[in-house]
Amino acid sequence: MRLTRYTDYAMRVLLYVGAREEERLSPISEIARAYGISQNHLMKVVNDLVNAGYLESMRGRFGGIRLARPAAEINVGAVVRHTEEGFDLVDCGSCIIAPACGLTGALAEALAAFMTVLDGYSLADLLAKRANLAALFGVPEVSKG
Repeated sequence: MRLTRYTDYAMRVLLYVGAREEERLSPISEIARAYGISQNHLMKVVNDLVNAGYLESMRGRFGGIRLARPAAEINVGAVVRHTEEGFDLVDCGSCIIAPACGLTGALAEALAAFMTVLDGYSLADLLAKRANLAALFGVPEVSKG
């Protein structure tokens, strides 16, 4: 299965914001620079994630985005389902042999297994090496003291 660029960007944004201090706002321009991707593309993705309740945003000069809920409460499978328009691996609906073809069932089973794996992960699980991620983004490690 191949996920869309939209889903890729959505997960990148969540990982970036999740790797930051919880109170710190991340400007979209900063995220775009960190990944070397278009700010315009990210704005659409971020708006969608805000509307879906994964992110919260603050407008203004010192604005930006942050997670709207704890990373442990953001399920990866749910994010993928939200950001992907369809999960048809092939176009079985227009195929004349679909009613008698075993491929349709096999692909449905494979897709279910794929989503079951993603459902087993939260954003917090993906951020387990948060210090390593933050370092890759050039963020100083936060000391818990």
